[in-house]
Amino acid sequence: MKCTQALKAADEELELNARLDNLREELLSGRRIDSHEKAYSQFFDVRETPKRGISVKIKEEAVREARMEHGFFALVSNEVKDPVEALSTYRGKDVVEKAFGNLKERLNCRRLLTSSEESLNSKLFVEFVALIYLAYINRKMQEKGLYKDYTMEKLLLELESIQSICEPGRSPLVCEVLEKQRKIFEALEVMPPQ
Repeated sequence: MKCTQALKAADEELELNARLDNLREELLSGRRIDSHEKAYSQFFDVRETPKRGISVKIKEEAVREARMEHGFFALVSNEVKDPVEALSTYRGKDVVEKAFGNLKERLNCRRLLTSSEESLNSKLFVEFVALIYLAYINRKMQEKGLYKDYTMEKLLLELESIQSICEPGRSPLVCEVLEKQRKIFEALEVMPPQ
């Protein structure tokens, strides 16, 4: 999350700098825009003299205050009053949206090209079950504090290396499950493959 905040802060820093440059250029050129008047007075001291023309000085304190909010976001809700619950709900929604995007990529569900309606229904059912699993994993990761060490994608990649070989008439053969992977299964309250 800190990495995401840092990226968001960097993006907002660039946007603010570009905005301030545009506002300053508007003031110096004399082409002021009525809807920008509030921003002019917030960020700049503007003086105009007959001899020297327009002088524009940036208000460092106002810019510093604007930069202090970079990297943060606000959630507003009419229904959820508890901030922790609101953030949890928001993140849960985000996980489902990312999971749906994952389905499009990993399960090749970008195009639902099927030869029959039965195949389409089967494919949609598999997608639905996959989303249920992802929602379960997300909940367990929150409960067990796994988000401190993993993102959802990193956790799934950690488990992806486990392979099972199945031959008709024989019991499945599972490759070695590492201790790190066993701890993940334990946290998720799932039996590791034998």
